[in-house]
Amino acid sequence: MRTGILIDELGVGFDAMTAQAREAAKLGYGTLWVAQRGGWDALTALPALAAAAPGVELGTCVVPTYPRHPITMAAQALTVQAAAGVPVHLGIGLSHKFIIEGEFGYSYDRPIRHLREYLEALNPLLRGEKADVHGETLTAAGGLNTPGAGRPAVLLGSVSPRSTRLAGELADGVITTFAGPRATAEFVVPTLGAASRVVSGQLICVTSDVDERRTWVERTYGGAADVPAYRAVLDREGHRRIADTAIVGDEETVLRQVKSLENAGATELLVMPFGPAEEQARTRALLAA
Repeated sequence: MRTGILIDELGVGFDAMTAQAREAAKLGYGTLWVAQRGGWDALTALPALAAAAPGVELGTCVVPTYPRHPITMAAQALTVQAAAGVPVHLGIGLSHKFIIEGEFGYSYDRPIRHLREYLEALNPLLRGEKADVHGETLTAAGGLNTPGAGRPAVLLGSVSPRSTRLAGELADGVITTFAGPRATAEFVVPTLGAASRVVSGQLICVTSDVDERRTWVERTYGGAADVPAYRAVLDREGHRRIADTAIVGDEETVLRQVKSLENAGATELLVMPFGPAEEQARTRALLAA
């Protein structure tokens, strides 16, 4: 199982982000991931990380589709791929209705139809071909001239059965959030298909203060349990709270739980460290090995 790490971009300047990238490269992480969370633009940030950590692969987790037309998304991804000179893993997703309609003012009507049409346009563009989609939710008719740019992999941030099936059909795999071994083995892998990539995003902390760390997770992310898509993931895993999904404990406990994800079919671990600085350092060092 490959291991990548989330670069913390929330309220963090570029000097701190590039310092994280250099440390991750020194530790041996295979991929640097950047989230799109209302601050820095994830795709635009990647070349700066590539300069700080030459040779390390790059990814986004995830860029919402609605605010970026597929021609625009493809042009940006191909530009980043060429500029960075390393494989780029383009994680995209629908986001959520309360964000797309409430913040951007776009209609969230028929999201799976939108996602299918989006991928039908995006895929040929990334291959250097023209898009010719005249759909119910979008039109994309045109091509891009980006000589020498390799095709970025396309991964869907996916939690629902329909989007996961669509990922198996039209993408290279999925990026999961809050999905543990049970949900991965019993839902994600069978729905997606064994040949596809499963990037398992996990909040992880090597610590002796397990209860305190879970309390922080619940305080910070607990509201996600009320989002229907995440509620479904929790129910599949048999969890009541978001805090129950975090991988927390000593080194042996953390490694055992990570191994269970690999056994369940996850092909890549996306480490999202949390906790005090010294515990995050222990977590990064442990999982890089």
